[in-house]
Amino acid sequence: MTSLLIFLQAAANIAIGYMGAAIGAGLATVGAGIGIGRIGQGAMEGIARQPEAIGDIRSTMIIAAALVEGVAFFAVVICLLVVLK
Repeated sequence: MTSLLIFLQAAANIAIGYMGAAIGAGLATVGAGIGIGRIGQGAMEGIARQPEAIGDIRSTMIIAAALVEGVAFFAVVICLLVVLK
């Protein structure tokens, strides 16, 4: 009876770990989507106010979006490593 209880507790902890990793990956993805959307919004507003600065704004927007996407990718990889452990 005791060994069955220990096995069930271990299985519950594994399931909680999987659920936490899935929630973490989802939050990282949603957060990155919101962040990149806000970057695009700010760039469009900046271009609308100063059309002559389109090149500078575009390059800055691409760099910022790449950094946000890199952080989100890192978070998703960490969550997947938790699942595959």
